[in-house]
Formats: sequence, structure tokens, C-alpha cells
Amino acid sequence: MAKTKVVYACQSCGYQSPKWLGKCPDCNQWNTLVEERIERPSHAREELTLGTKEDPSPIPEISTAEEGRVLSGIGEFDRVLGGGLVPGSVILIGGDPGIGKSTLLLQAFDALSQRGLTCLYVSGEESQRQIKMRAERLGVTSPNLLILSETSLERVIDHIRKIKPSVLVIDSIQTIFSPSLPSAPGSISQVRESSGSIIILAKKGGLSAFLIGHVTKDGSIAGPRVLEHMVDTVLYFEGERGHNFRILRAVKNRFGSTNEIGVFEMKEAGLREVNNPSELFLSERPLQVPGSTVVCSMEGTRPILVELQALVSPSFLAVPRRTTIGVDHNRVALLVAVLEKKMGAKLFNQDIFVNVAGGVYVDEPAVDLGIIAAVASSYQEKAVEPKTVLFGEVGLAGEIRGIAQAEARVKEAGKLGFKRCILPLSNSRQLSHIKNPELIGVGSLAECWEILF
Repeated sequence: MAKTKVVYACQSCGYQSPKWLGKCPDCNQWNTLVEERIERPSHAREELTLGTKEDPSPIPEISTAEEGRVLSGIGEFDRVLGGGLVPGSVILIGGDPGIGKSTLLLQAFDALSQRGLTCLYVSGEESQRQIKMRAERLGVTSPNLLILSETSLERVIDHIRKIKPSVLVIDSIQTIFSPSLPSAPGSISQVRESSGSIIILAKKGGLSAFLIGHVTKDGSIAGPRVLEHMVDTVLYFEGERGHNFRILRAVKNRFGSTNEIGVFEMKEAGLREVNNPSELFLSERPLQVPGSTVVCSMEGTRPILVELQALVSPSFLAVPRRTTIGVDHNRVALLVAVLEKKMGAKLFNQDIFVNVAGGVYVDEPAVDLGIIAAVASSYQEKAVEPKTVLFGEVGLAGEIRGIAQAEARVKEAGKLGFKRCILPLSNSRQLSHIKNPELIGVGSLAECWEILF
């Protein structure tokens, strides 16, 4: 007889407790511990299906030849995956409800199926008719794309073994459950069991699997973080509901860079890849307006030009507001203090609002100079020359420090027609061979102040 044990598992981080707690001591979330029953067999299992049954090999004899990647035909999607889909890999995709995860994978599977691959789309949230209606809107008609509406893990595995697809998607992993476990669908134990079984099946048969995961209120993938450690690649599909573009960002990738992003635009007929996101983000930029600057941020190997906006206005509050959208709040507070100390700007009684236009989030130090220039421009009511791009890290002493991949940033600015680039002095010396755009190296905030204003 199997022994039943009752534990209380946190649905946010996976912490287990023998008794119920109102607050999880591991992740500090309230009301997340749910009762789960764990059955432990009284005897050891006779058969273990885990593992590859390989013998140990000397490291010089192990082949490092890479398996051929499979291109989906969607350039932005392949870029984030590291150059294509690796056979036998398991990819977890998270994002807010309605952001376009199912639409993206349906379009990618249509492109893969047209290349002769058998693709199986398993949905636990929608019926076959609902998926067919979306496919008609997207123009998906490939006969190699098979649709299955199922939530039972055992039945899904049976269909996979029978069909033997090349690519699989589970939408979503929280809806798949195994009747052998007493806990409810979507619980920690069910998600672990379902994910583990599919991962083992993918590794053994060379099946490329996509798992769509729900996200919690703070934006992390539910189920919990242990799910991210089990898979090969973790992608987040981001975007603001007020904007048409979506960003596919890799936060973990065993087969490629973790800093790559893919930019898509939501249309009536589905998602369309954006080959030049800088032009999209700057399309509605106002000219000759104080508080607006253009900075170049690196997203993996791709330079992207974005507009930084700042608004400085007198405050009637005891503690002036510092509001930021798209940049780190603490970083802006630090740069404002440097601007006050080194340049004598009286900002202690001013409300400061900083925004990255378009809803993009930039978090690298290279945008420091652009933030300071935008705040100073709004404070002095003097516009920065529209054809100027700024980038550089600002230190606490007011110095401008060099940044990485300066040449790629300068070339991207030149492609979009910018005439002048203000960058750290150390970077400008290394790029003396570039004549267009004009490079102006600055070593301190005082030098940059004189050039801009």
C-alpha cells in the first residue's frame, strides 16, 4: 500500500511545510500555501525509465559536433533561439495573458510544418474549433500541423509516441495534469510531474518541445522557478497593451545568447517581425522639444535607438517626486544627485519624471549620459539638437566612462541618419576611422554640458 503524506506547498516558489502558514517564509508571499497529498510507495520501483543508459566516456573521445539547427522562417524568432531550433531542446515561454504567445507559436509552427516537419499543438485551454478560428485569421493551412485538445498527461504522451512529431507545444503546462497525483491541476506537484515527463520524452526522442507557462502578478513564470531550471531555454514575451509591438526576450539559453531580443508588431493577421526596431521606436519622436534625447542601447548583439523623455517641473510637495518608466528608479536618483553636485543644477525642489518612449525597458549603464542630458534639457528649457545620439556611463565624480560595443552603436546611428554622436572620450579615440556620423568624445559632464547647451 502507498503511504499518503500531506504537505503544504507554496504555489509561488515551491516551498513545502508540514503545516499551513499564512506567509511563505521563503518568498514572503501571502496565502500561497496549498494542501497537497504526496503518495510514497512502500517499496522501491522495479523499473526506472529515467536516464540515457550511456557508459562513461573519456572527455577527449566525446564529440562536440553540433546538431543542425532547424530554422522556422521567422527571423526574429530564430535570432532569440540562438540561430534556430535545436532538436531535443525544451523551451519555456512566459508572458501576460493575451500578449500573443499562442499566436506566435501557431505562426512559427505553420512555418516549420511547411518545411516538412510534423508539428503537434496540444492545447489544454482551447478547443480545436477555437484554434481553427485563430488559424483561419492567421492564414495557417498546413496539413502537417496537428491540433490536439487534451489535458491528461498520459493521453498526451500516448499521442506523442503514436504520432512521433518533430516539434511539440503544450499550451499551457499549468493545464496538464496526471490522474496518478491527488493534487489539483496547476499545483506544484502536477506542473513538476508534467514538465518532467515531457522533458524526458523530448531528450530521448530528439523532440523539440515548447511549454507555455502562466505568469504571476509580479511577472515571473508560475509553477515555480524550478520549472525554469528544468528547461533549456526560457523566453519572455513582453509588451504594453497600449502599443502594437511585442518583444521576445531570452533570459536563459543553453544554446545561444541570453541578451537577444526579437521585436514583433501585432497586426490583424497576426504578428509581423520588425527588422529595424530603432526606426519603429523613433517614428513619432517630437523634434526641437526640451527633455527629449536619443540613446543607443544594446540588446544582445543588436543596437537599438530609443527616445528618452524627461519632464522637470516645480514641486509643491515636501518631498519632490521621482517617477521613472522604463529605467531603473535608483539609477535615475543617483544621476540626478550627480547633476546637482557637479553641475550646480537646483533640482531639490523639482518633480522629475523620466520615461522611455514606446514602453521599452533599458537597464545598461550606457544610457546614463542620455538620462542626464534629457533631465538637464527639460530643466533649462533648451532642446537637444535632433540629429544627436548620446551614450556613455556617468560616474559619481562626473566623469564619462567608456562602454562596450561602441562601434556597433555608432554605425546604427549613422544608418538612421543621425549626424552627431556624443560618446566617451576613450571610445572616440578607438573609432577615429569613422567619419559619419561626427564623433565628439567627452571626458566629463562639464564638457558635455558645453557642447549641448
